[in-house]
Amino acid sequence: MGFRVKIEGAESIDLNIESILTVEFKTDTPDDSNARSTDLGTSLVITGKILTPVGGEAADNTIKLAQWSLVPAEKADCYRSVKVDVISASQIVRQLTLPNAFVVDYKESYGDEEGVGTFKLYVKQKKDKTANVKFEGGFGE
Repeated sequence: MGFRVKIEGAESIDLNIESILTVEFKTDTPDDSNARSTDLGTSLVITGKILTPVGGEAADNTIKLAQWSLVPAEKADCYRSVKVDVISASQIVRQLTLPNAFVVDYKESYGDEEGVGTFKLYVKQKKDKTANVKFEGGFGE
């Protein structure tokens, strides 16, 4: 299984299968609710490797994730479209799209044993745009 991530906004950020380790999709409602709540949130947590460019390869796109995480709320570009393809046996199994996502948390870790660093990107869909989230599957049927 592999993942492709495409983030669209003022600039494009493409993360390939080699970069992404895990993707977690989550819907969240208040835990103290006794009925289906209208207070619904949607988020993605994407973890991956910071790759070292070898030879003439292009620079690693994860630097753009770090730069996006620093965009202040006053700028429209803090909201971007995040699309994740979940791939198995060369077919898309799931496609998740958060069209108005913003960065909640971004972390990078470095170590001398792995040889590369790792990142963790936590994004949420803007709450008043939750109805625009797409969770699709069944492409190979």
